Amino acid sequence: MSVEFFLTAFLQGLGYGCLALGVYLSLRIFNIPDITTDGSFTLGGAVTALFLTMHFNPVTVMFISIAAGMLAGTATGLIITRLKIQPLLAGILTMTALYSVNLAVMGRSNIPLIDTPDIFKLIPFTNSLNSNLIVLLMVVFLIVMLLFYLLRTDFGIAMRATGNSEQMVRAMGVNTNRMKVTGLALANGLTALSGYLITQYQGFADINMGLGIVISGLGSVMIGEALLKRWIKTSIIYSLIAVIAGSIAFRLIIAVALSIGLNPNYLRLVTAAIVLLIVGLSTAKKRNNQ
Repeated sequence: MSVEFFLTAFLQGLGYGCLALGVYLSLRIFNIPDITTDGSFTLGGAVTALFLTMHFNPVTVMFISIAAGMLAGTATGLIITRLKIQPLLAGILTMTALYSVNLAVMGRSNIPLIDTPDIFKLIPFTNSLNSNLIVLLMVVFLIVMLLFYLLRTDFGIAMRATGNSEQMVRAMGVNTNRMKVTGLALANGLTALSGYLITQYQGFADINMGLGIVISGLGSVMIGEALLKRWIKTSIIYSLIAVIAGSIAFRLIIAVALSIGLNPNYLRLVTAAIVLLIVGLSTAKKRNNQ
């Protein structure tokens, strides 16, 4: 196994890091298991492929992709708050609808990105791995800092309080429904950003690229929380960094599994097993501490 092999897994971990942050936001901040993730990740990739093949500026396409993901998250939030449907079912409904939306956006099941502009070409390097690494680090760093700032503002504190004690926050005059809709919009905007990055990194968009991707995000968050407990830190910035570290670790684990001869057909089975193992160990540890 070469250094480039693990560097590729590291880069994928960074690319999926925004997805992990989105899952963290919906699951840990609002206690909402949002299955919209599967559809909004593909939506980000579909929008990216569509506009890049039309030779739009990659930075402009990034904001369009984020906006598309936020619209998907807003739809789920409105279904939950207005129609009073359970969050899990609301996410499934939006995800199902997004399959048709994504297919309509792409016009076909797969769009290769050949001779199109992309964000990784904005920094000229002879070695594409160096260019990819710098761009991904810059994007992830910027997103972590923006989230850190947001979650420390009064609005961010109200968002966090909504997830911890909705009734108390509502009694203080905070519109918790608006907080949920905003939170899900932000979470899916981050997920779409991840789809934007991964689509350009792998060089194509596929209608099934988001299938089961929420499990990867969940696994990243779980690994991040395990790392966080090891560091014995509970601040917001450490939580966000731990989620990114969890995403990288998750991709490295999968890379090692493939390198020792795992059949790619069993990759999703192994992914589910990894998440199950992490959750099981976490639950067992909690029981031992009680």
